Amino acid sequence: MNRRDLIKISATAVTAPAAMAQATAWKPLLFDTHQNDTVVALTELIIPATDTPGAKAAGVNRYIDLLLNDGPVEQRNQFLSGLAYLDGQCIAKYGKPFVNCSAAEQTAMLSEFEKGSGPGNGFFRMAKTMTSRIYYATDIGGKELNKGGRVPATYGCQDAAHK
Repeated sequence: MNRRDLIKISATAVTAPAAMAQATAWKPLLFDTHQNDTVVALTELIIPATDTPGAKAAGVNRYIDLLLNDGPVEQRNQFLSGLAYLDGQCIAKYGKPFVNCSAAEQTAMLSEFEKGSGPGNGFFRMAKTMTSRIYYATDIGGKELNKGGRVPATYGCQDAAHK
């Protein structure tokens, strides 16, 4: 074993417990456990993990929780009402809340919201907008945007010496 490998192993041993503690220590500011689980499932359906991490890995639910907790009361109430409406529609149709529905049932419900009008459509549009804006503002989303060098040249340094 060379010195570099030893340093890598040591660094991992030191930082891994802290990272694990941080991951388990997070508690929502606004959402209860059920609401948070619903937001995780919802945002992961909006931006699923594929060959790149999805909304769940990016922690989009955490940012939504923070944004709604610290943001305008009207936006908070609209989102929380939308979550309740989503669960109510799933209970009426499938006999269980959104997080307990199968992936096919969840997708079908969101497709109904997408095609319809009223509170379901408004909530789903709000959730999609928040999810995409937050996801692409995270480190994971930023890397996805730049995958394959897709960032427009205007975002880079314009100095000819750096090109």
